[in-house]
Amino acid sequence: MSNETEDTDVPDEGEEEPFPLNGSGTREGDPDEQPDRPAEQQPREADEDEAPSIDDLGSEVEFDAEIADDEEIGKDDLLGGLRIDSTAEIEVPDRLVDQVIGQEHARDVVMKAAKQRRHVMMIGSPGTGKSMLAKAMAELLPKEELQDVLVYHNPDDGNEPKVRTVPAGKGEQIIDAHKEEAQKRDQLRSLLMWIVIAVVAGYAILAMGNPILAVIGAVLIYIGFKYASRGSDAMIPNLLVNNADTKTAPFEDATGAHAGALLGDVRHDPFQSGGMETPSHDRVEAGAIHKANKGVLFIDEINTLDVRSQQHLMTAIQEGAFGITGQSERSSGAMVQTEPVPTDFVMVAAGNMDAMENMHPALRNRIRGYGYEVYMDDTIRDSPEMRRKYARFVAQEVENDGRLPHFTDDAVEEVILEARRRAGRKDHLTLELRSLGGLVRVAGDIARGENAESTTREHVLEAKGRSRSIEQQLADDYIERRKDYELQVSEGHQVGRVNGLAVMGQDSGIMLPVMAEITPSQGMGGQVIATGQLKEMAEESVQNVSAIIKKYTDEQISDKDIHIQFIQTGQQGVDGDSASITVATAVISALEDIGVDQSLAMTGSLSVRGDVLPVGGVTHKIEAAAKAGCDRVIIPKANEQDVMIEDEYKEMIEIIPVSHISEVLEVALEGEGEKDSLVSRLKSITGSALESSDVTTPAGGSEPTPQ
Repeated sequence: MSNETEDTDVPDEGEEEPFPLNGSGTREGDPDEQPDRPAEQQPREADEDEAPSIDDLGSEVEFDAEIADDEEIGKDDLLGGLRIDSTAEIEVPDRLVDQVIGQEHARDVVMKAAKQRRHVMMIGSPGTGKSMLAKAMAELLPKEELQDVLVYHNPDDGNEPKVRTVPAGKGEQIIDAHKEEAQKRDQLRSLLMWIVIAVVAGYAILAMGNPILAVIGAVLIYIGFKYASRGSDAMIPNLLVNNADTKTAPFEDATGAHAGALLGDVRHDPFQSGGMETPSHDRVEAGAIHKANKGVLFIDEINTLDVRSQQHLMTAIQEGAFGITGQSERSSGAMVQTEPVPTDFVMVAAGNMDAMENMHPALRNRIRGYGYEVYMDDTIRDSPEMRRKYARFVAQEVENDGRLPHFTDDAVEEVILEARRRAGRKDHLTLELRSLGGLVRVAGDIARGENAESTTREHVLEAKGRSRSIEQQLADDYIERRKDYELQVSEGHQVGRVNGLAVMGQDSGIMLPVMAEITPSQGMGGQVIATGQLKEMAEESVQNVSAIIKKYTDEQISDKDIHIQFIQTGQQGVDGDSASITVATAVISALEDIGVDQSLAMTGSLSVRGDVLPVGGVTHKIEAAAKAGCDRVIIPKANEQDVMIEDEYKEMIEIIPVSHISEVLEVALEGEGEKDSLVSRLKSITGSALESSDVTTPAGGSEPTPQ
């Protein structure tokens, strides 16, 4: 057999000689290019009893449980009409694409992209289902196109290994055939070696009577045979990509991968001479882009890839093939460069909003030019159908975990209530399902720890306390510490001091006192001086407040300095404009020398005309005020519909929605005569008078009913 034949393929028994390599490294007349494929590789006609085709995906998943008629389902029916005792009665779909909750637009795009093999970029908050949709996409791609990739020794240039692609499963057969042939050669070579050793040793002993010469001759013959056979391993190809056992299209998660893991690498060989070197083709390692061939390459936080890797990724997408070389210039692998290895993958890139800012513009252009961009929703409108899907979500989490007891109906209702609360919007449910799934798992762990047969509502309520975020735990700790040092005041009246509210992280609130003081100016005109690690947006909000102060006051403030201090903001500082009404109230109180009710907290943005504008995180802020001991809290009227506080806080605090700064002052300032005069003057100047002097409170006297 010629060297070229040995370096490419060894035929199985009964087969003809393998097809010769063509210029691109594939073989002419290769089985994967012929119509007579193996039976398992042949495309099959869809059977009526098979799973729905890709065009059917996204259809409504049926529930085995009884569902009430739509006219019987009210807003208070948290299960959306499901008549179940536990999640054990809810059937969980087998396919990931059917398990996706919400994200209807993203799911439709993924289905189209899978059918047409288009790239997708998904941008959205963490935990909204980006990786799940990417895995679902891999399930939708056809399996019959999968390939194995082999790397062969190149007898003409050892540093340029040849590449061959074969149908999935064929690669192992080729490797086994090569190994069997190599074993036969080794056995024959060993037999010949021992015959030669026997002849030489016998001659040296019998004819020459010199046993020492016989030993030396045997050793030299042994070394000579071993040195001559050192290249036998080079005849066995390296199975670079093996898809023999792959049931669906490959899915490779390359999130955070370094250059070698993403693009492939060639290992360093410390023994590069003397017959001890490893053949270059045996040191080649496939990257994620090669393993994802005919499948899906998923990269989250795409902007964290270095520029060089993004540029090579563009080449792989554009050319559909990418050669492998050593990624380290100091490695012997840097001298090796394989022929192009197939990289015909569908890329799903993901990230947060900042991902687009630091992403290579040319890479994004290729994704847009050959695919879709999708924004992942954070919330979805509440409806009976969605509540049923959330009940199924709980069943999915239990089923996928495999160790949790099933949830009772009231436990599922509590989870759906938490989904409403975390949405932060009226008539919406959160789609940040990873964190909601964490609550399900913690509740299930608690029930399992108690050896309970089912997870109940009490377990979910306990889990809500145990699964608090770091920010929530810190906020609670801050509140307790401030009480110990009397930094938090929740009774009486004080001039120039107002209890503001802020959000830590995404799901916790904290009370943030603001103090104001008026002093004579020591320089060129009066200034507004704000301290407390204010960031850009917070500084701008202070300037907006100063415009209102200058407009309404009767006093000459050009010769006064207004000092504003945000108390104990810490290193994180203050960002956003939700403390605007707090700052305005503190400054006006200091200017007019009128006390502010310390049992009151407030949050709200402020326009230069005095209108109170909506802010975020009102639910968490209200709960923080209640924890701090406040009796009342002022929020923007526009946020009234977003309030979803826990039941334990409803009796602790009164919520007062306002729409104008004059309403804020009427509630917050003490006294009657001076306050009424101040509020009337402010109304007349800003031109936004109230229809009634009474402060509007929600029906029922305390707070709006959560929707």
